[in-house]
Amino acid sequence: MKRIVLTLACFGIALGTLLSAQGGDSNYGKPKRLNKMIELLGAGQPVYDVGVTGGGYEEGKKLAQTTNDMILYEMEHGPFDPRRLREFMQGLIDGGPTKSGHRTPTVLVTLPFLGLDGPSVRANTWVIEQILTAGVHGLMLCHARNADAVKAFVAASRYPFDRTELKGVDRVIPEGLRGSGGQGPAARVWGISANEYMEKADPWPMNPNGELLLSLKMEDKYALENIDEITAVPGIGWGEWGPGDQSMSLMGLEYLKKGGSDEAHAGTGGLTPEGLPRIGVAKLDAARARIMGAMKAHHIFPLHSARMDDLEALLKAGVMVTHGTSIELTNKGRALTKRQMPY
Repeated sequence: MKRIVLTLACFGIALGTLLSAQGGDSNYGKPKRLNKMIELLGAGQPVYDVGVTGGGYEEGKKLAQTTNDMILYEMEHGPFDPRRLREFMQGLIDGGPTKSGHRTPTVLVTLPFLGLDGPSVRANTWVIEQILTAGVHGLMLCHARNADAVKAFVAASRYPFDRTELKGVDRVIPEGLRGSGGQGPAARVWGISANEYMEKADPWPMNPNGELLLSLKMEDKYALENIDEITAVPGIGWGEWGPGDQSMSLMGLEYLKKGGSDEAHAGTGGLTPEGLPRIGVAKLDAARARIMGAMKAHHIFPLHSARMDDLEALLKAGVMVTHGTSIELTNKGRALTKRQMPY
């Protein structure tokens, strides 16, 4: 009997150590939202992402226990393979649930076409349909250049239901373009019925009960010129200024002479008046401030790359999405914001 008690005591110590090592509060309780990223942002907690390109079932199963909160599945420069994406989502389910109790981490896909204008986005609604049918939790439109492109993007991601409770949104956004047929496979991934899926598959925070997240990259001089109109379109949850492409657009070949993509991410020391790490190229600092200011004005959560030495400043400046490049970085950030959700 004493041996049994001793064994149980040792097990309790080991379990306590494990829960402490995984991070967060083991008494957090059940998930409050289907979409883990929405739950975190709604609680004022930053989100840490990890990228994957061309992942299938095995990659999904391995990433099911990632300590990051969101997976950015790359299709802008990666292969457009909806079948492989479906396999990836199944791998996440089979390897899950997450430490927080969510069925899977949040999965968002960068679209393989650009937001050049309304007609080009509408011509590619079939791509959005294929990706959302795989059961992902959101999409990112790259090179979003004007408001018409963004409106078409939001419309293509929604069902054509009349949601009168959304206070006139349907007068701004065209009728939803998603059709019946894809809800079944997506619902199985989310672990809910097809009818529940169609009710929940709407952009948050425009729809407070929505579980989809739509995002933009506003990453060239055209987006910069139209930034106020772009960010005023309802339905966008988070976004970024696209430092690499923005540098190419604003600097021309000088971008290459200054070190290419490294230039857009390398700080020169000190902070801008907005509390962001200085880039050291005046037009880039100004473009970033302009875009991030417009996002803030329209309640769009900003993404910004972070390093260990500037993470705290970025969080204080309001950055809510960043790349989980190391466990040291994510642990530091979560400690700073007193994260409770397990990870």
